[in-house]
Amino acid sequence: MTDILPDRLSTDPDSPYHDAALLGRGIGIRFNGVEKTNVDEYCVSEGWIRVAAGKARDRAGNPMTIKLKGKVEPYLKEQPPGGSD
Repeated sequence: MTDILPDRLSTDPDSPYHDAALLGRGIGIRFNGVEKTNVDEYCVSEGWIRVAAGKARDRAGNPMTIKLKGKVEPYLKEQPPGGSD
């Protein structure tokens, strides 16, 4: 099975870019060479990620996000075979 990640992926279940099965496998994001753990959505071709803006919420109660532009590198988080290393 090939592990090809989509160009765009979102953690929001209401988004058309949401893929629960893929998110369940574990996705990591490197943004401008730095590991990011708080990414809500990314787009590789357009070069941006969305991250939560502190504890701010919109009228519907969803977290407010900001778009950061740069080099986006998604990857699958691999579990070491046979347990921890």
